[in-house]
Amino acid sequence: MSEQERIRRESLVELRKLGIDPYPAAEYKTNVFAKDILDNYDSEQNNFQDVSLAGRIMSRRIMGNASFAELMDSSGRIQIYVRRDDICPGEDKTMYNTVFKRHLDIGDILGVKGHVFRTQMGEITIHVKEFKLLCKALHPLPVVKEKDGVLYDAVTDPEMRYRQRYVDLIINPHVRDVFRKRTQVIQSMRELFNSRGYLEVETPVLQPIPGGAAARPFITHHNTLDIPLYLRIANELYLKRLIVGGYEGVYEFSKDFRNEGMDRSHNPEFTIMEIYVAYKDYKWMMAFVEEMFEKVALDLHGKTLIPYGNKEIEFKRPYPRVTMLDSIKEYAGFDISGMSEDQVRDVCDKLDIDHDPSMGKGKLIDEIFKEKCEPHFIQPTFITDYPIEMSPLVKKHRKNSELTERFELIINGEEMCNAYSELNDPIDQLERFEDQLKLSEKGDNEAMLIDMDFVRALEYGMPPTSGLGVGVDRLTMLMTNQPSIQDVLFFPQMRPVASRQSTVDSPQKYTDIGIPEEWIEPLQKLGYTTIEKLKGVDKPGKLANDLNGYNKKNKLGLPGLSPETVSAWLTS
Repeated sequence: MSEQERIRRESLVELRKLGIDPYPAAEYKTNVFAKDILDNYDSEQNNFQDVSLAGRIMSRRIMGNASFAELMDSSGRIQIYVRRDDICPGEDKTMYNTVFKRHLDIGDILGVKGHVFRTQMGEITIHVKEFKLLCKALHPLPVVKEKDGVLYDAVTDPEMRYRQRYVDLIINPHVRDVFRKRTQVIQSMRELFNSRGYLEVETPVLQPIPGGAAARPFITHHNTLDIPLYLRIANELYLKRLIVGGYEGVYEFSKDFRNEGMDRSHNPEFTIMEIYVAYKDYKWMMAFVEEMFEKVALDLHGKTLIPYGNKEIEFKRPYPRVTMLDSIKEYAGFDISGMSEDQVRDVCDKLDIDHDPSMGKGKLIDEIFKEKCEPHFIQPTFITDYPIEMSPLVKKHRKNSELTERFELIINGEEMCNAYSELNDPIDQLERFEDQLKLSEKGDNEAMLIDMDFVRALEYGMPPTSGLGVGVDRLTMLMTNQPSIQDVLFFPQMRPVASRQSTVDSPQKYTDIGIPEEWIEPLQKLGYTTIEKLKGVDKPGKLANDLNGYNKKNKLGLPGLSPETVSAWLTS
């Protein structure tokens, strides 16, 4: 315990001895916010003569029989003036001399009542007639100074900010503004959907079969039913069941979960909006997406040209449309249309793109696009007409059966949304699921499972439908000019502090069982910090896939690993 913490605890004891409850239960009625006063006070009108406000002490200047302090409520900061004889009109001066001067600290929460005036320095201030301690803070805040709306000595350490978001929100008002804008993003989208008459719905988070996306799920167990359940990786298949049931348009803002890596644009738990509209196709959906993104920009900023990092992004519609194969031809230099899986694999080799035997043709194409093409699309651009191997839930293209009616919107080199003309042929859908099963047998742990109930739903008949998924976190990053997904999540997933103190085997122990030195750090980053943990792996193919994925994502440039190589490590 620091000296500051000890002193605050001593003050807590003294306050209680004086009969002051440092954590009162009763409601404290307020009638104004700091921003209301600062925006509307008029010295000539002499308004705000009976105000009641509550907030946190952010600074104070003790000057004998009178003092100044600064309170911060949810709207901002305002100065208060506290004079001894106003607070203590009688002989007993304890509330000022002892309570206010000695036992209150920066971070404490106060309720104050009084009138507003302007000081000789011109600062709008509340002249306090009475105050009440509403919460005693036992942990000191980091010292951050603010003058004329500019922060000095702001806390910028991301580790501290993300782990102690409550402190970050107290001392960095611009962070609070980011999360207000996040709510505005969602509200803007919801307004558009509701204006079209689409129904907001809720679908299961716990699912018996994880479907609707190519991703690795989190697995849990239901004790009463004695069955495994999965945290949803997508809500697509349930929403399309509702279209089968007769709704013309449904949407959901949902929390999805994917048991995969974390980086500046990925968090294991994330928010996505999915919407499905009957009797529409992916061309209609492109126009709808343009309208939506333009609306969000206007609602948040009042304009469509907004800054992001050192760039400016223009959201005014329309957006360019480029087919995936054309983009690969332009930026990778290969025409892969009509190529077999082996031929696409050869292209990956020529482009020095990492791949492994578990990857099918679709994943190989995806790797080429992500590495060679995506970074070139800074302004909003629709990438359209994906190869069929990449899109197991999408209707075949009406003019080319090797392609699908799918698009992604790429902005600043990142996927912002994904949309289809939805596959509604149950026989075709089952065949696509069976193709995914073959990929799973090859070791692809992101391949989709067969959902026979969804196939049965399609057999009852689903009208032609277009569906869309938008990453709310990424869209918020873009609209608020934030560089990392952690900056737009209140409580991003973090590596436990305790894990950094856990046992880690020496590099020698890894090399003793034949593991090359360059693979030791990736293994430890994936959680295999001891040989004992590593020996507990029962699926060498999955571990090889994880390591190859880590190698690619972090651009390590290591040669790809085969399941046989990893198996040799585990059995040596």
